[in-house]
Parts: sequence; C-alpha cells; structure tokens
Amino acid sequence: MLSKQQMQTASDALWDLWHQGRRIAALPSQIRPTTREEGYAIQALLEARSVHPLYGWKIAATSAAGQRHIGVEGPLAGRLLRERVLDSGAKVALGANHMKVAEPEFAFRMARTLPSRATPYELDEVIAAVETLHPAIELPDSRYDDFAQVGAAQLIADNACAHYFVLGPAAPDHWRFEDLAQHTVTGTVTGKPSRVGNGENVLGDPRIALTWLANELSRLGIALAAAEVVTTGTCVVPLAVEPADHVVADFGALGKVELHFSP
Repeated sequence: MLSKQQMQTASDALWDLWHQGRRIAALPSQIRPTTREEGYAIQALLEARSVHPLYGWKIAATSAAGQRHIGVEGPLAGRLLRERVLDSGAKVALGANHMKVAEPEFAFRMARTLPSRATPYELDEVIAAVETLHPAIELPDSRYDDFAQVGAAQLIADNACAHYFVLGPAAPDHWRFEDLAQHTVTGTVTGKPSRVGNGENVLGDPRIALTWLANELSRLGIALAAAEVVTTGTCVVPLAVEPADHVVADFGALGKVELHFSP
C-alpha cells in the first residue's frame, strides 16, 4: 500500500502534468497505484487544489467501446472541478489535449445527498434524489502517452481522464417519463458528418450509470452530495476535434449544448 506521502507525490506529479500540458509513459514505480482504491485515494487529493466545493463527478468507460479505448474492463469515476466547468456556448483552447475528442453525455444534478451506506442503492431511489437532467459535453484528456496501456488504477489516479466539462441548460421535466435508453442524441462538428447515438450506449441507460456512480462512491465511503452534477459517459462515438471547431450535441426535446474551440 502506498504511503500518504507517496500518494501526495503521485497527485502532485499528475496535477503538474495536467496544468503544463505534458505527459509521461506512466507514474514512477515507487508512487504508482496498483489497485482501484489506491487510484481513488490519489485522485481524492485533487479536491484540496480547488478553491470551490466539488462540482461533481464524471464516469469514464460506460460503454464496451469506451472500455476498449482506454484498456479497462469497467467504468471509472472521476471528479469534476469547478474551474474546469464551462457554460454552453463557451470558447476554449484545445491546447495540448492528447485525446482530441468531444463526448455528448447525459448529466444529472442532485437534489439531495445520497450518503455512503452498507447496502447498494436501487435505481428508483437514486433517480428520486435527482433535481434536473442536462445535455452535456465532456472534453477528456490523459496525462499518459498511451492511456490504453497504463491500467485502471493509474487512470483513476489521473482523475479518470477528466479535463473540461460543458453543462447545458436543464431539460424539461418530462425527461422523467422518457425512455432515456432509446433517446437519440446527435453530435456534430462543423464540416464533418454527424454521429448519432442513444442512452443505451451508457451502461444500457444513463440512469443505470448514475446508480453505478452512487454505489461506487458509497463503497468508497463518499456521499453523492446535493447540488453535485454527474455526467454519465458518452452516448455517441467520441467526436474528433481540432482548433476552431464548433461542437453541437443535440438531445432533441431534452435540449442542446455546444462548445467552440479557439483557433
């Protein structure tokens, strides 16, 4: 088991890489996490870096294709920091982003806290704790040269490939009566063919993904807090992006969210 100092050193290294736009092959062996629990313990040290309360959570690899893409066998949770959250229509520099993709996602804002507990949460009680549904776009990135080779523990330590997140306006309340698994989402990058997906690509249903996140946090002794936002993973094959692109994720009756990249 890594010591607290080793975990802090690993967190510091990943933070510096993130903010300097650099990458490494892997964390040095003496500070490298070997279990998901060690990865999450390193990731948790990010919260002290933010001047704001934790904004929420992201889920990576909620589809079989996504799991193959980053070389893992199941979903991973990461933290959303307020400093990295953008409003729909914002402009951001792609910079040194290694992944260069935008991901249309269903996001949920919580109305009440789901505390850690011994028994798993059921889907219905998790959804009952939700305030609003939002269309969203995630712009992920990795601090590793080959993110498909480093394994789940290092990816979790690296905040599950978090980078920027764009939250769209709240969807109409009728979302609660929609079949989100079959709900169509269209992702478009200016000048390129659109891609179409649906909620079934997110662990079978975005609500299932949200329930997974609540239980993953509960297992770690962490509450999913009121007002936090959870983005549930891409429901469309990730959209390749370049500087000056304009990305639109159209969720039909549930709304639209967009992002501009500066030249």
